[in-house]
Amino acid sequence: MARHLITSALPYINGIKHLGNMVGSMLPADVYSRYLRQRGHEVLYICATDEHGTPAELAAKEQGLPVADFCAQAHDAQKAVYDGFDLAFDYFGRSSSEQNVEITQHFARKLQENGFIEERAIRQVYSPTDGRFLPDRYVEGTCPHCGYDKARGDQCENCTRVLDPTDLINPRSAISGSTDLEVRETKHLFLLQSKLQREVMEWVARHDGVWPHLASSIAHKWLTEGLHDRAITRDLDWGVPVPADTWPELAAEGKVFYVWFDAPIEYLGATKEWSDLDPSTRDWKSWWYDVDTDVRYTQFMAKDNVPFHTVMFPATELGIREPWKKVDFVKAFNWLTYYGGKFSTSQKRGVFTDQALEILPADYWRYFLIANAPESDDSSFTWEHFTATVNKDLADTLGNFVNRVLSFSKKRFGEEVPAGGEPGEAEAKLGEEISRLLAEYEEQMEALQFRKAAAALRALWSAGNSYLEEKAPWLEIKTDKDGAALTLRTAMNLIHLYAVVSEPFIPSTSAAMRQAFALKDDTATWVSPDEAKSLTAVPVGTPFTVPPVLFAKLTDEDLEAYKERFGGEAA
Repeated sequence: MARHLITSALPYINGIKHLGNMVGSMLPADVYSRYLRQRGHEVLYICATDEHGTPAELAAKEQGLPVADFCAQAHDAQKAVYDGFDLAFDYFGRSSSEQNVEITQHFARKLQENGFIEERAIRQVYSPTDGRFLPDRYVEGTCPHCGYDKARGDQCENCTRVLDPTDLINPRSAISGSTDLEVRETKHLFLLQSKLQREVMEWVARHDGVWPHLASSIAHKWLTEGLHDRAITRDLDWGVPVPADTWPELAAEGKVFYVWFDAPIEYLGATKEWSDLDPSTRDWKSWWYDVDTDVRYTQFMAKDNVPFHTVMFPATELGIREPWKKVDFVKAFNWLTYYGGKFSTSQKRGVFTDQALEILPADYWRYFLIANAPESDDSSFTWEHFTATVNKDLADTLGNFVNRVLSFSKKRFGEEVPAGGEPGEAEAKLGEEISRLLAEYEEQMEALQFRKAAAALRALWSAGNSYLEEKAPWLEIKTDKDGAALTLRTAMNLIHLYAVVSEPFIPSTSAAMRQAFALKDDTATWVSPDEAKSLTAVPVGTPFTVPPVLFAKLTDEDLEAYKERFGGEAA
C-alpha cells in the first residue's frame, strides 16, 4: 500500500478557531486520513500551532503574559478542542519547537549558500510612541484595493491581497493606536523569489490538471503577476532567530524570521518532533527527504493560504537544492460564511469550535461541515440549514433506522440476531444497491470530493430505510415470522456496515453502532463493494444491545436559542 503524508494548514495561535477554519483544513484532512487508514494505507497526519509573528505578541500583551507562556497555554487549549472534534493527528506540534528552529535555520543557510538570500537596507515604519520598528501586522489602516478599514500591513483580511505597511491609507500602530509613524532605514534578509520564478512556474505547470481548479488558478494568478523578492526577517522579540554564524550583525540586532518563512517548514519540524519522541522506530526523514516516488503528499487549506503553499514555500524548497518532498496534491477550499458574511477570528463573528462542542457532540458538526464543505464555491452556515440537516440526515435517516431495527428486534425476537429465512429477491436487490453506492462512496473519497462522498454515504443510509419500508417487518411478522426475522437480520448487517464505512465522518457514532453487536472477532477495517452484497458480517445468534439515541432531533426551540445566542444573520 502507498504511504500517505497529510498536512493541514497550521492554525494560528491567537485564539480558538471558528467553524470556517475547521472545515477549511483540519477536518477534511482528518476524514481523508481516517479513510486511508481504513483502506490499509500507511498514513502520517501532521499539524501544529503556528506560533510566531505579531498576533502572538499582541495577544500575549493583552493577557499580560510572556509570549512563550501565552503560546504554551493557547496550544493546549487548541489541542483540547481538536481532541473534542476527534481529529486523529499522528502528531500536533508547535512551530516554536527547537526542531523547527533547527530546520528553518538550515533552510536559510542553504538558500544563502545558493545565492537566493540577499541582505538589503529598507525603509520601514517606525513608531516613536512605541519606541520600535513596527512589523507588518503591527500596522493597521485602510486597504488601498478594497477600502477595508481594518487591513493589516501584511494582508487584507477582506480581499486577501498581500500588502506592505506603506501601502495602507491612514496607517496606525496596532500596539498604541498612534498615527505618529515614521519611515526609517533598517536591514533585512530578502528571499530572491524573482530568481526562482521560472522553476516555480515549471513545477506548478506539472500539476495542471492534477490539482483542483481553485488551487491551480490561484497559483497561476500569482505567477502571472510575477514573483517579487520578499523580506523574510522581522524586528520582533518572538520568532526563529537569524543564525549568528551566518548573519552576525542581524542576529545581534535580534532579527527573527518572518512567520510565513518558518511556518510551512514546521510541517517538517512537527514530523521531527514526532520522530524524536521515539527515534528507535520513527524516522522523520523517511517521510520528507528523497522520497518523491515513495510518499504521496496531500495538503489541505483554505484559499487564502494557497499562494504561500503553492508558490512561496515551493520557491523556498526549490532554492535549497536538496531533495525535500514537495506537495503532490493541494486540496483547497473556499470559505464557509456565516449567513453570507465572513467568519472572523479577529472580530469574533460566527460559531467558534469550542462553542460548537458546548452545544452538541462533535459528530453533529463533523457531518454537517463535510456534507456542506465549500469546495466549488463559498457555502453559507445558517442555523436553519444546520438543524434541517441534523434532523433529516442524522436523526431520521441514520439514527432512526438504527433505533427502529434494534428496538423492534429486541422486542419481538430477544437480544440476539434472529435467524429467519433465506435471503430472497429483495435482499439480492438491496445487496446490489449497497454495492453500487459503496463503490460511489469510495470513488468520491479517493478523489477528495467530500460533498459528493457525503451524498453517497447519505444514499447508503437511505437505502436501508427504503428496504425497511418495503419489507415492513412490523407488518410482515403478523403473517411471516421468519420473513420478518430475515428482514431484521439483514438490517442489522446494514447497521454494522454503516458503522464501518461511516467512521471517517462520524467516528464516535460509528463506534457506538459497532459496539451494539457483541462480535467475538470484529476486526474489519473496511467492507469492499463485493463483500457488501452478502450482508452477512453479523452472524445469527450474535448478542446485541440497543444503544442510546444516536442523534437527538433539534427542535424549533433549539433553533431559536442558537439564533439568539449567536445571531441569525451576519454581522
